[in-house]
Amino acid sequence: MRIVDFTYEHIETAVRIARQSYEAERSFVSMLPAVEEFPDLRPYAENKLGVAAFEEDEMVGYLCAVPPFSHAFGSTDAVGVFSPLHANGTVPENRAKIYARMYQAAGDKWAKAGASSHAVCLYAHDKTGQEQFFRQGFGLRCIDAIRGMDEIETGPGLDSGMSCIAACEFAELRPEEYINVLPLDHMLDAHMAASPAFILRPSATMASFADMAARSNSRYFAARNQGRIIAFIKVERGGETFICETPNYMHITGAYCLSEYRGKKLALHLLNFVIRTLKGEGYTRLGVDFESINPTAYGFWLKYFTAYTHSVARRIDEHAITKRQ
Repeated sequence: MRIVDFTYEHIETAVRIARQSYEAERSFVSMLPAVEEFPDLRPYAENKLGVAAFEEDEMVGYLCAVPPFSHAFGSTDAVGVFSPLHANGTVPENRAKIYARMYQAAGDKWAKAGASSHAVCLYAHDKTGQEQFFRQGFGLRCIDAIRGMDEIETGPGLDSGMSCIAACEFAELRPEEYINVLPLDHMLDAHMAASPAFILRPSATMASFADMAARSNSRYFAARNQGRIIAFIKVERGGETFICETPNYMHITGAYCLSEYRGKKLALHLLNFVIRTLKGEGYTRLGVDFESINPTAYGFWLKYFTAYTHSVARRIDEHAITKRQ
């Protein structure tokens, strides 16, 4: 097998491989939409961080990444690189061997560029690819999942839960009300900082949260009890993969429920309220991304959404970087 730098001349074949990989995932996740055009791969030929694999004269894979960025995952001092869903792929045959050889070459480039955090987004049902990256020291870190806008069956609940739901008001917040979500947003930060996630993100101040709310296209849906916000779900038009750019799609980018209201199906009823609202506006798909190392999120979202990506990550020895620069 021959590994070369990824260049413009490889783009056409890379798109063909990307389409083949995507259609394979669609065979498992029927809610994924048909995609006519894949994202532009020219930036990956320009940044010189990608590689292509060849068996004789046939291109059998490619592995590219965005340029290095500071504070990988938003909570570390590490410089990171990330290979998005459309920026890597192989033909079905010998996938493990192809990914192994490509990462050996690409990983060296990433280390020389100063990146100690390496992350690659793979399709959730590509078990062969995932197992190969696990063998190379990667672990599961993030998941993207999707569902249609059909309402979720809530089933019977405990009397305490039903009385709680009956006492709650579900509503989309007006922009001037977004600031009332800040206390729960801080609780979410504290939850992510605790074991086993250990993700210490900087918490927003009242001023920075208000500024973000004023500038973003985010929408907040909330459950109130006696006027107090006890749970929220935040949705946006964009997300982490190219699927999020398809028509009639919305994406959940944040959610939290006060601990004393958990186990009562409150979050599920709020989710159904979001689904009913968005469906009424013509949206047909709803997505979410979350940290797989957050057991609360993992346990909730995968009950109602189907995973289509598994992002894997590895932190290499920073001392090894200095020897390559």
